[in-house]
Amino acid sequence: MENIDPVCGMRVKDTEHKVLYKGRIYYFCSSKCKEEFQKDPEGYLKSGPRGMPS
Repeated sequence: MENIDPVCGMRVKDTEHKVLYKGRIYYFCSSKCKEEFQKDPEGYLKSGPRGMPS
């Protein structure tokens, strides 16, 4: 099953980068996207992907 990285919008299949937030697991393409999500999870969930973090 593929998932969508909530930070950059990339499709993610198998990854070690994941976060459990409010009972749901979110998957990330990289540690950088994971770290950005953890800074502002509600912002990403409300606004959607914003592209790769710089």
